[in-house]
Amino acid sequence: MRKAALLATCLLAGCSTEAPPPSSIQPAPAAPVTGESAGAPDPTPVHGVTRGHKCTEQGTESFIGQQAGDETGNAILKASNAAVLRWAPPGVMLTMDYREDRVTIWLDPSKKIRKIRCG
Repeated sequence: MRKAALLATCLLAGCSTEAPPPSSIQPAPAAPVTGESAGAPDPTPVHGVTRGHKCTEQGTESFIGQQAGDETGNAILKASNAAVLRWAPPGVMLTMDYREDRVTIWLDPSKKIRKIRCG
């Protein structure tokens, strides 16, 4: 019985509502000043965006009808200023999320490029 009373006392001590002594409380470090508040652009990356890369479809029309391949894909990346290339073979489902730094290339059954779009 004595062991049970000691155990109950120890368990209840963990439920104390008493605040910790002031000397054990330390303030959180101040957050660094970034972004517009510091007078400079915010360097924090945005999910789904590669800085300096915004896809443009202008100039990619010449690739329509060409055979898909690494060389063609790299040329389309360069021409569109995209950072991410996504191939879309027939029958493949794609996510609907929009990424301004991505170019999507739709292929026909013979792996020829039929459509190029940003996003």
